[in-house]
Amino acid sequence: MPELRTRLFDAPVLAPAQALLHFSTKLAAETDPGDLREALDAKAPGLVVIDARRAEGFAEGHIPGALHAPYKDISAQSTASWDKSALYVTYCSSVTCNASSKAAAALAGLGFKVKELVGGIQSWKEKGHPVEGGKA
Repeated sequence: MPELRTRLFDAPVLAPAQALLHFSTKLAAETDPGDLREALDAKAPGLVVIDARRAEGFAEGHIPGALHAPYKDISAQSTASWDKSALYVTYCSSVTCNASSKAAAALAGLGFKVKELVGGIQSWKEKGHPVEGGKA
C-alpha cells in the first residue's frame, strides 16, 4: 500500500518551545473582534482604536469611537499630542489590506504600544459588532 503524502508535512514543524514563542509573539501583536469589543464595552482606560484606511472607507463606516489616521499620515508631528502610555489598536478593511500593519509599524517606530485587529472592519462586522458612520 503506498504511503499517504500531503503538503502539510512538506515543511518542518516547529519544536514546542519555538511554537510557544511564535504564537505568544503573534498574540502580543494582534487582537480579535471579540476581545476588542469586550474592551470597548468595558471602557478600558488607555485604549485607542485607529482606522488606518482612506477617508472614503472611514466615512462608509468605522468602529465606534475610532480615530481616523491613514497610515501614510502617521508621523512624529501628527501623533505629537497622543498618549504614549495608551494601547493603540489599528485596523483596515480586511485580511487582504495591509494599511493596519503599516499603521502599527509606524506607531511602534514612534514608540507607541500597538496591536492589530485581525481581519479588520470586515471581521468586526461579520461578528455583528456595531459600526458608526455612512453605511452603519
